[in-house]
Amino acid sequence: MANFNCNMIFLFSPVMFFFCYGHFVSAFEFQVGGNKDWVVPPPNDTKIYNDWASENRFQVGDTLRFHYKKDSVMEVTEAEYKKCNSTRPNFFSNTGNTVYTFDHSGSFYFISGAAGHCERGQRMIVKVMAAEDEDSPSGGDAIKSSGAAVSSVGVSKLVLVQFVMSYVVASVMF
Repeated sequence: MANFNCNMIFLFSPVMFFFCYGHFVSAFEFQVGGNKDWVVPPPNDTKIYNDWASENRFQVGDTLRFHYKKDSVMEVTEAEYKKCNSTRPNFFSNTGNTVYTFDHSGSFYFISGAAGHCERGQRMIVKVMAAEDEDSPSGGDAIKSSGAAVSSVGVSKLVLVQFVMSYVVASVMF
């Protein structure tokens, strides 16, 4: 009977590890605009992309997928976004199937690079949430280093959960 209990503990612990670990490292891909492509919105719905972005919760590691034809997507500064200025993008793609990964929290500003499209509403602001344990919202380096700390805390919590679950299983079985 004791062998059965030990085997159960050793079999149960890895299952709990993978279940809990998956919770801490999940990332999602979002199709920009839902089932709509990255296109100039209709004149009566120029805020379609900002409305879509505000209905979603984005986190570091998540990705945006932009589908489009004969267009482009750019990530720009807030000032360039407000002016629809496409001359100095931080990121540019015109492949028709662009994937953009969020590498830090904060606001991201996207515009179309095609002439006149941004002015007609083909632009979007995405707010990426900060980690709950993040102490310093200033600067990318502080965010990245606190992200590593969050990961360490997550693994520590996971080890504690495994220990408690192993103890509970052992107590029930013996």
